[in-house]
Amino acid sequence: MRHIIHDWDDEKSETILRNCHQAMSDGAKLLIVESVIPPGNEPLGGKFLDLVMLLIPGGKERTANEYQALLEKTGFELTQIIPTESEVSIIEATKR
Repeated sequence: MRHIIHDWDDEKSETILRNCHQAMSDGAKLLIVESVIPPGNEPLGGKFLDLVMLLIPGGKERTANEYQALLEKTGFELTQIIPTESEVSIIEATKR
């Protein structure tokens, strides 16, 4: 999924992820392509995008810890977060 979860608040994101979970086989991988906000105050385009997402009701960028909590709540295990050369990362999760 690319640039989907950041459009929604946690409740709706959980619904999306639960629907994915139901459609997947045990052990299957889910790839989510989104900005992952790092801790601290360093400048980053993803942080600016987080401010832009405030204009969309419920939309927001998330930290790695927020993605981990969201995934665990919906039956996934966060396997890894792979940074890319762009502002997005690839979040890999495995269905438990």
